[in-house]
Amino acid sequence: MLTDKRVLLIISGGIAAYKSLDLVRRLRQSGCTVTAIMTSGAQQFITPLAVGALTATPVYTELFDREAEQDVGHIRLARDHDMIVVAPATADLMAKMCHGLADDLATAVLLASDIPILVAPAMNPKMWSNPATQRNVACLKEDGKFLIGPNSGEMAESGESGVGRMAEPFEIADAIESHLAETTPTVVDPLPVGPLSGRHILITSGPTHEPIDPVRYIANRSSGKQGHAIAAAAVAAGARVTLISGPVEQPDPIGASVIHVQTAAEMLSAVSSALPADVAIMAAAVADWRVASQDSNKIKKDANGAPPALSFVENPDILASIGNHPDQRPALVVGFAAETQNLLENARGKLQRKGADWILANDVSPETGIMGGDTNTIRLLSAEKVEDWPSLSKDDVARRLIDKIAATLA
Repeated sequence: MLTDKRVLLIISGGIAAYKSLDLVRRLRQSGCTVTAIMTSGAQQFITPLAVGALTATPVYTELFDREAEQDVGHIRLARDHDMIVVAPATADLMAKMCHGLADDLATAVLLASDIPILVAPAMNPKMWSNPATQRNVACLKEDGKFLIGPNSGEMAESGESGVGRMAEPFEIADAIESHLAETTPTVVDPLPVGPLSGRHILITSGPTHEPIDPVRYIANRSSGKQGHAIAAAAVAAGARVTLISGPVEQPDPIGASVIHVQTAAEMLSAVSSALPADVAIMAAAVADWRVASQDSNKIKKDANGAPPALSFVENPDILASIGNHPDQRPALVVGFAAETQNLLENARGKLQRKGADWILANDVSPETGIMGGDTNTIRLLSAEKVEDWPSLSKDDVARRLIDKIAATLA
């Protein structure tokens, strides 16, 4: 819970600004005091009156407000809170943060602050994937800012789909609680110095959900525990980490840039947008198939009570697309082979077909308890040899893998 915590919420201009109202409601229900700053762009989408009704505190909009600035109000706002949350964060505001501009109240407060800052980007997919935005993302993380999202999905304003949707209010609220539980206003160190400092590691984790109709989907038993553990270990080793996560119940690893997706197509889009990377670790259990045609209504039995006939098409092969990428193949591509029979034979075939450098093979037969459990038994295959690892916790597997990657890249 966030009882007695104080959050300064900066709302910038974008259609996602409407989600900030739900975020305020959730934070207040958790016992948090919320003060809001709204940019001029934000006021084109929602009003200070609506925000203030939910925060029950004054809403600040102007840098040169005579009453507020009598006591250097922007400096006070920058210091009198436990965390600053920027939601939504537009491409423009992120660029200003990166370059230290301070031409309005929001940017002046951000520049004058020495407390943790959580940024929730929201923009068109093309804007998010633009190299300029990705340079600014890397800059913000190097400066000690925390990022959450963006997620993949349909854009409200254009009907386009891709990575760019602001993280959901419940995700942001959970991230705020996680950060405030583990940090103090003077501790902002999401990227420690380590053997992978300066490296970008791209990781996928969890299952994908392939919709059949509005209430049913195809999925698997992946929990995301191993992929998320690898992301946390990579952050601890100093890497800049982009984690593309399917639907899981695992918390976002602190210090990683996390993009939440549902389907294999969304995961491929997010992975492609995250390139270039030094290392790709494809730990997600991506569904091999999806239905050829998703029904817009709940499918019913026919008059005789018989189930409908479903036809399937193959999903994109994300590991193969990265392992055989013509322009932006990472220096090291790592895949997983979760098998229930012929473990080494199937893993060797996967290594050859998909252009990977390493395959981490594991037996996920029900009796092993690996799928969804806390331990894993790995056989690491390369073109030269097979390494048999002992049964380890998934956290230890993650650390061992990251240590091996660091030694290989050194």
